Amino acid sequence: MLNRRTALLRSAQVAAMLGGLGLLPRTALAAYPTAAFDAKTIPELMKALGAGAPVESKDVTVTAPDIAENGAVVPVGAATTLAGAKRLLILVEKNPSVLSAAFDVSESVEPSFTTRVKMGQSSNVLAVALMADGRVLFAQKEVKVTLGGCGG
Repeated sequence: MLNRRTALLRSAQVAAMLGGLGLLPRTALAAYPTAAFDAKTIPELMKALGAGAPVESKDVTVTAPDIAENGAVVPVGAATTLAGAKRLLILVEKNPSVLSAAFDVSESVEPSFTTRVKMGQSSNVLAVALMADGRVLFAQKEVKVTLGGCGG
């Protein structure tokens, strides 16, 4: 008859065997550029990412409301129709940290993302596409914030 004490002992033995063989799951750590999220301006951000100066393009789109009633949750999106995008960024120009979101893109992922960001004040929101050939393309839209946000 299997009782609680025996079950715990056998579970511990199995865990020890799996750990000894290296088969236990390890902690997953997200690899993101910390210097990029610490950047205060767009040129600092581009330097931290090792990218050049962004150029405006019609092939990159940013979706955001004209007026955000609550700056704590502003829905924004970034997309591109060009093939060869390797990363999409969402930037909020007047936030304490310019980079709000970064999405890595592969051939099996459609380069179109939406999320919610916190905005401290009315600002330009930029969608930036980092291309595989080294080009940096962007689109921008001004969003007016009427309440809340990062600053209160």
